[in-house]
Amino acid sequence: MNELDAAGIVGEELRASYTECKRLNSLHGKTYYLATLLLPKAKRPFVHALYGFARYADEIVDDLASTLSEDEKAAHLSTWGEGVLTDLRTGASRDPIGMALADTVSRFSIPIEYFESFLHSMTMDLTVSEYQTYDDLMEYVYGSASVIGLQMVPILGPLSPEAYPLAEKLGTAFQLANFIRDVGEDLDRGRIYLPLQELQAHGVSWEILNERVTTPEIRSALKEQIARVRQLQREADAGIHLLEPSSRACIEAASELYCGIVDEVEKIDYQIFDERAKTSTWRRLKVAVPAYRRALAAR
Repeated sequence: MNELDAAGIVGEELRASYTECKRLNSLHGKTYYLATLLLPKAKRPFVHALYGFARYADEIVDDLASTLSEDEKAAHLSTWGEGVLTDLRTGASRDPIGMALADTVSRFSIPIEYFESFLHSMTMDLTVSEYQTYDDLMEYVYGSASVIGLQMVPILGPLSPEAYPLAEKLGTAFQLANFIRDVGEDLDRGRIYLPLQELQAHGVSWEILNERVTTPEIRSALKEQIARVRQLQREADAGIHLLEPSSRACIEAASELYCGIVDEVEKIDYQIFDERAKTSTWRRLKVAVPAYRRALAAR
């Protein structure tokens, strides 16, 4: 039985929408997609729908509208986002991505506020280029990543309300790991997602980062950020056991691979301006194979 049939998704247009979300996931979110394969087939399409929404919004900001002005991007994002939010409130959509998302949100009673927060953070990307403190950064991170964890929980199957704040924490860890890896790419876009006051405590400034040389000061600052990712991951681990057993292998693998980005930064001696820290195929297999066995056993 294929995933759509297993999930009880019927109707040609709705199935096409879920298929498009899956395509976006497999194309752009390879680690995320790999982890999704560890879920029972009946859960996978709904995770693809969440990814499709997030990916499309991100493309508006950074990719699809790259030739537009910031004002034009903002207008495009606002128009599309408000349309999707309206569809979520009514429970139906004609948008190629929104159709699957509206169906998922309706089935699992996912709060629409999560999607409002996500769009708020995407809009921040158009006007905010830096964050002075960690608390400042968390306004952005909550909408861009923490709410993804919160959206996922109803699909994964919570066994306790405590699963929610711990999922939020894990989503935060994922995002912070990406920020550490992508310092160079973010500088290319005129942004920095590491708290400036924390960088300054190590003697690191915008100007020093723009020289794109890993100095002892930058290395020290990155070590502090990496320690935070690992602490959040440790705190979030308990939440995995508050999910249905059939969902745990997926999140365990995602946690190890996403947070494992910081291990890869260490392996390249923090030379984040010279090469992109990425998880090797060998490590993916090392994580995925035993996780797959656990997933089968849980089913």
